[in-house]
Amino acid sequence: MGNGIAHTFAQTGFKVNLIDISEEAIAKGIATIGKNLDRQITKGSITEAEKVKTLDNISSCTDLKAGVECADLVIEAASENADLKLKIFKQLDEFCQPSAILASNTSSISITKIASVTKRPEQIIGMHFMNPVPVMKLVEVIRGYATSDQVTNQIMDLSRKLGKAPVEVNDYPGFVANRILMPMINEAVYTLYEGVAGVEEIDTVMKLGMAHPMGPLQLADFIGLDVCIAILEVLHKGFGNPKYAPCPLLVNMVTAGNKGIKSGNGFYDYQNGSKELKVSRKFVERR
Repeated sequence: MGNGIAHTFAQTGFKVNLIDISEEAIAKGIATIGKNLDRQITKGSITEAEKVKTLDNISSCTDLKAGVECADLVIEAASENADLKLKIFKQLDEFCQPSAILASNTSSISITKIASVTKRPEQIIGMHFMNPVPVMKLVEVIRGYATSDQVTNQIMDLSRKLGKAPVEVNDYPGFVANRILMPMINEAVYTLYEGVAGVEEIDTVMKLGMAHPMGPLQLADFIGLDVCIAILEVLHKGFGNPKYAPCPLLVNMVTAGNKGIKSGNGFYDYQNGSKELKVSRKFVERR
C-alpha cells in the first residue's frame, strides 16, 4: 500500500519521501512503482517522460526523523497492528513540524485511539486507500473524535486533486468498507468450511450473480488472509458481537502460513506465478 500511495502522489506532481525500515524494502517498493508505471505506459495512459518525472518526485529514506521533519502530510501505511501504529504516531508527533497533518492508511484501527497518543489529535485523520492505489478511486476519509473540520476539508480536497473520490466517514470499527466487506468474506469462508460449495463455485456465484469483479475468496487472498483476521478481530472486539468472529478455517489457514497471494497459497495457488486461477490443492483434495 505504501508504494502505491507514493506512486499516486508523485504522479500527481507532489514531492514524496518513501520511508521504510531497510534499503532492501525501499528498493522493492521503488521497483514495484517502476513496474506499475510501465503497465500504465503499455496501456497508453502515461508516457515514458511522465514515468521519469514521477520517479524523480520520489526520494527515499530509512531514518524516520530525517524523512518526515519537513513534511506537510505524513501517511502511515505500516501493517495492520495497533501497537505498531501507536508507536509510529508517537514518533511522528515528536519528529514532525507542528503544522503537519498525520494520516493513517489503517483499514480498521480507531483514528481516535491513534490520535490519543499524540499532542495534535485535531490533526490526525484516516486516509484509507483501496488496493491497488493507482487504480482504485475510493479513499475513505475517517474523522477521529477530535479531527478538525479544517483538516478534514483539506484531506477531502487533496484526495480530489489525486483524482480520487473521497468519502467522509466517522470513526467506528471497520469504518464503512470493511464493516460491510469483512463479514461477507467471513461468511464466504464459512460457506466453504461447512461444505455448501467449493472455492470456484462460491466465487462464481458472487461474480455472476452479484456483479462483483472478484469473488470473496479470491479477494481475501488478494487482501491477505492475516489482514482479514486482524480486521475481523477489531470488529469482534469493538462491537462485542460474535458474528464478527473469524471462521475457524480462516484461522487455521493463517496459522499454517497460508496467507494468500503474499505467501503463494491461500484459497488459490499462486506459487507458479500463473495468471490463471487454480484452486489450492488442499480444497481440491478435500472434495
